[in-house]
Amino acid sequence: MKILLDTCTFLWAIARPEALSSRARTLFQSPGNEVFLSAASTWEIATKHALGRLPLPAPVETLIPDLRTKYGIESLPIDEESTLQLTRLPLLHRDPFDRMLICQSIVHGMAVLTPDRLIAQYPARVLW
Repeated sequence: MKILLDTCTFLWAIARPEALSSRARTLFQSPGNEVFLSAASTWEIATKHALGRLPLPAPVETLIPDLRTKYGIESLPIDEESTLQLTRLPLLHRDPFDRMLICQSIVHGMAVLTPDRLIAQYPARVLW
């Protein structure tokens, strides 16, 4: 299965795995799943870190790629088709980063691994 990590899920999986549901932990760790981190999440992490709202143990530009490599997480770039999908989403969730994750999950046929109930209101497969 192709799994797209919500930003909080990525951060918890790395730093606080106990914050994940047991199902989320299993899905994240299963070698049969392809796990992805969106460039939108990388952007969100970098933005929050730069604003002082997300302390990190290392510079974000090395930390994220190192953690993706360590945990076998693929990078998912933001593509034109996903950005155009935004025009078809109702405005149920106002977070632009989450809206992009929803679009990417729809366009690329991925399940979003997230505890965010607002994301579940969209026609995206949500797992937790």
